[in-house]
Amino acid sequence: MIQAHCWTVNGRRRRAVRPRGASLLAVCLVIASSITAFATEIPPLVRNAEQERIRVIAKAKATAVCIFARGGHGGGSGVLISPDGFALTNYHVVKPAGNYMKCGMDDGKLYDAVLVGLDPTGDVALIKLLGRNDFPHAILTDSNRVCSGDWCFAVGNPFLLATDFHPTVTYGIVSGVHRYQPPAGTLLEYTDCIQTDASINPGNSGGPLFNAAGDLIGVNGRGSFEKRGRVNVGVGYAISSNQLRNFLGYLKSGRIVDHATLGATVATSDDGRVVVSNILDSSNAYRRGLRYGDEIVAFSGRPISSVNEFKNVLGIYPRGWNVSLKYRRDGQDFTIVVRLMGVHSRRELLSKIQGPTAEKPEPSPKKPKPNQPDAPKRQPRPAPQIPLPQPLPPEVTKLVQPREGYANYFFNQENQKRIWAATVQHGDFSKSKGQWLFSGVLTAGGNFQIALEDSRILAQFPSGPAVVDTTLDLDQQTDPEGSGGLLAALHLWRRLLTLGPDEFGEMFYLGTAPTPSQPGLFDVLVGTYNVVQETRFLFETTSGKLVGMEMALNDDIDRCDIMFSKFKAYKGLQIPHKIDVRHGNQQFATIEVSNFEIKTPTAKKP
Repeated sequence: MIQAHCWTVNGRRRRAVRPRGASLLAVCLVIASSITAFATEIPPLVRNAEQERIRVIAKAKATAVCIFARGGHGGGSGVLISPDGFALTNYHVVKPAGNYMKCGMDDGKLYDAVLVGLDPTGDVALIKLLGRNDFPHAILTDSNRVCSGDWCFAVGNPFLLATDFHPTVTYGIVSGVHRYQPPAGTLLEYTDCIQTDASINPGNSGGPLFNAAGDLIGVNGRGSFEKRGRVNVGVGYAISSNQLRNFLGYLKSGRIVDHATLGATVATSDDGRVVVSNILDSSNAYRRGLRYGDEIVAFSGRPISSVNEFKNVLGIYPRGWNVSLKYRRDGQDFTIVVRLMGVHSRRELLSKIQGPTAEKPEPSPKKPKPNQPDAPKRQPRPAPQIPLPQPLPPEVTKLVQPREGYANYFFNQENQKRIWAATVQHGDFSKSKGQWLFSGVLTAGGNFQIALEDSRILAQFPSGPAVVDTTLDLDQQTDPEGSGGLLAALHLWRRLLTLGPDEFGEMFYLGTAPTPSQPGLFDVLVGTYNVVQETRFLFETTSGKLVGMEMALNDDIDRCDIMFSKFKAYKGLQIPHKIDVRHGNQQFATIEVSNFEIKTPTAKKP
């Protein structure tokens, strides 16, 4: 019922009554016309911005993944990053799921997915959705360009609400950048992460955080729930896209990967500088010249002004990467390239993610006290009903291959095959096992000759002759002096080219990594043969050409780094005619090859 209202006009009281009939229609038309007039006054800029936001969010939603663990063991979120189905999520999301899970998408369909790689320290996992080669996918952008106050939005599966596979979208701003969240022990460490007030709740874990343009700036995984249980309080954290990009090649290797440490700790000095407080003499940083008390000026090109900044930038790199380090001693600056150590040993990392395996002994039953009636028995709490594991579908079974130290060894083998198939396109060396003869000049002056055979390597340099007997242990055969074992390295290079990865020795695909002397990332195969500690073979990611190697004969000497270039054809084989050789911080030689040929092995010296 509408009450009447009174007011005064020209000294007379007027009374408004409920309009009826045509009067009511007239009032409605007036109101409608007023609303229309108001709507037409909305600036086009606002309307366009609204439509653009709707379009961006719709496109981003199509890349989100709602993860449901097999057997009902929880779930979470993820985001597709390539059309062939690779998707990022959190380690703590896939851990209860195992090596197989179901993934729903905004198209309303459910897809099978398998585990690919794990990064337990950084709380990241890579999975692969099956069934399509044209998945919509997000684009990783530069998270260093993200600033506090930027608009952002999160997409995911909070509280596993997306049973219809349509994800939830929450909007907000970037509340902070370069945040550090300490680990649980040494796992689940969030370094250099992005803080947001877009609602991040349980189930959002592993889902994408987008900027206003719909580019992927991070993967959500953590929230500050301590004060209010598991309820969002507007403080969520996302693993930065730059960290994800650094680890992506490693994760595609199917391995359980580790984060990096410098092999040194830092502290704040009395005058506010970040200085080395302790350092291992076995670390690569120590070999490159870093010492106790040196000031850390920059790491990987980022200025360091606090211990927190150093932890942040160190934490975004995987074990074994080569990274630039600038330090200051007595007012003089030094810049070196260091290979980062791992946070864990291989065995330690496996034990941390697998947990204790020994069963606890059953407690002895308590006897009732004498002369006292038996206490009423408490009803035991019912055990959770966990369904038995379901068998994997046949099309999934062939994509899962367990092996110690790997999340899924299948993908490591596939990458080895991919790289070698591309490499042999530059020449099949399998029938070229004769004597390889190189001759030419060193850019520093003087001539050289090298002969590579199965059982020995003979060479003549301006400094004198050099020889390696490959039938003996190679770890102490460092000729020529000062090279770190150039001849032994060339023997391993020839062995890989002629035998391939399957017959070289023990070999695995590391992932993509940088090298100190060349820009960009390279596919890396790691081989062990004889008693050589480790040899890394570097391949161009686009062409598959073998363009370099890094060999560490033993723990006592620096590695020998070699880069091959100026390839020329020889009987259908691509042969490098320039070989740059470094040992530690020093350039040993640049070799210019003027003549190469393959002959029948001979007992004579070259």
